[in-house]
Amino acid sequence: MTNPTLTNSTNRSLKIAPLSKDNYELWLDLWQSYLRFYESSLPLETTNVTWHNVLDSSMPIYGFGAWQNDVLVGITHVVLHPNTWNTTECCYLEDLYVNESVRGQGVGRALIEHVYAFARQQNCNRVYWTTQEDNTAARRLYDTLATKTDMIQYRKSL
Repeated sequence: MTNPTLTNSTNRSLKIAPLSKDNYELWLDLWQSYLRFYESSLPLETTNVTWHNVLDSSMPIYGFGAWQNDVLVGITHVVLHPNTWNTTECCYLEDLYVNESVRGQGVGRALIEHVYAFARQQNCNRVYWTTQEDNTAARRLYDTLATKTDMIQYRKSL
């Protein structure tokens, strides 16, 4: 898959690329910011397992970074999985975070469009994700990129 270089509205180049082991510290900073945004925290062990899974080619978990002027400004993680409603896998966009300093500049859109291209390459039948109802800024973007369903998520932690 190609790693496109895009130009956003401020004429700074944006490169989307798979995360690599050398990106850990930069990724960790955005990951922790993402968790704070959702008023959440995880044990370091969970964070490290997540990072390991993103890099492990035997796991169906993938991570991509958005680089602007050689600075990591956004991340996304996706999980590919089979489903009972189709013969090909689904792509779950599990995490998406863009640094506050560059929001509104096309980084989130570029990451999602990169996930779409990746999912097509993997022969997935759809990309889907969830967000909080009050995440209005993100939802304005999502409304331009996908169809909001009428499904409601229920969850039981075990």
